[in-house]
Amino acid sequence: MAFLHKHSLATGLAALALLLLSPALAAASPDASRQVVLEHLLVQDCGSCHGLRMTGGLGPSLTPEALAGKPRESLIATVAHGRAGTAMPGWQALLDEQDIAWLVDRLLEGGFNP
Repeated sequence: MAFLHKHSLATGLAALALLLLSPALAAASPDASRQVVLEHLLVQDCGSCHGLRMTGGLGPSLTPEALAGKPRESLIATVAHGRAGTAMPGWQALLDEQDIAWLVDRLLEGGFNP
């Protein structure tokens, strides 16, 4: 974690706390305020390995072109459960299925603003 800027780490931890402490937000499809938190998580947490523009880094590229042809459900399962033997953690303990599906859909559409 030493490679993370203090502000980014603090902001990411604040977003994570909001995710953990807001079960009402997680129960339904993400509303606008939840989407802001999830987008921040996508850029900061996913971006720390996959690159801030999702073009790759420690982890592979997550651009729409790189994900083309990969089944949506498979991508959702990867985010939920991680990948054994890699640095990819499972996010199921922190995010519900609607949140994960929303994040995967943003990646597939390229609809996020780093």
